Amino acid sequence: MSINTDNQVKLNDGRTVGYAEYGYLTGKPVIHLHGSPSSRFEANNPDLVEIAGRLQIRLIVPDRPGIGLSDWKTYTIASYPDLLVQFADKLGLDRFALMGWSSGGKFVAACAWKVPQRLTSATIVSGTAPFDLPGVRESLSKEDRRLYGMADKLPRLFRLPLWKVAREVRKNPSSILSLFTELGESDKAMLAQPNVKRQFEQMVVEAFRQGTRGAAHDLTIEARPWGFSLHEIELPLAIWHGEEDIVPIQEARLLAEAIPNAHGRFFPNEGHLLLVRHFEEVLNSVVS
Repeated sequence: MSINTDNQVKLNDGRTVGYAEYGYLTGKPVIHLHGSPSSRFEANNPDLVEIAGRLQIRLIVPDRPGIGLSDWKTYTIASYPDLLVQFADKLGLDRFALMGWSSGGKFVAACAWKVPQRLTSATIVSGTAPFDLPGVRESLSKEDRRLYGMADKLPRLFRLPLWKVAREVRKNPSSILSLFTELGESDKAMLAQPNVKRQFEQMVVEAFRQGTRGAAHDLTIEARPWGFSLHEIELPLAIWHGEEDIVPIQEARLLAEAIPNAHGRFFPNEGHLLLVRHFEEVLNSVVS
């Protein structure tokens, strides 16, 4: 079992990408795309690292631009696969499994669309769907519609509430729990576990290492059209989602219906932390 959390590589344009590696570092490569606000520490939990090591998986978690140790650069959902391919090339990875949690899921869909030849599998856990997909916007809560509307129309103003979150979590990492007040009982039980609580504190604090620009941009592009058609994705894509997730289950169902070769697995009595609870099952499916 190994953990290397402060790795960096330079891309062709000279910009740096920070990343962490967990598990069996000569094992089967799986790139995991973190949520938002989050960072490369998203798998920094000894229970998860033990599972990755036992399954002989090299779990690689890159920071997105402007987050953690990764230099800022402008990108879109549709252009992110180009950045990820450069990153994989620098690591000597010809093909790899790809998974993403929460806001990281949209980039898994983009890679399945744009660079399917590089992927051995593609998995989205607790992910969002494009808001211009019929039925998705109607599934959002009033508060989510307000926040995403601000991210889309007033992105500079949107950084203010994120700045307040960043300030609070730097002073008191435990304050991140205030971000998850709408979680269901299964998620609250997971966050009560010391290893999970530390994992979430660390990954959110690191998301704001450089300020709020990276996290704000991530959510701004999520609030806008993704820049490609889901119907054009030919690669089989697995979608895991809890029916009590703060991301409405309707989004996952609509996403699965829109992608031709998608397979949805929907779990009653599970929430947004489905990945943590079912980590071994998910990893097994990703590399099988």
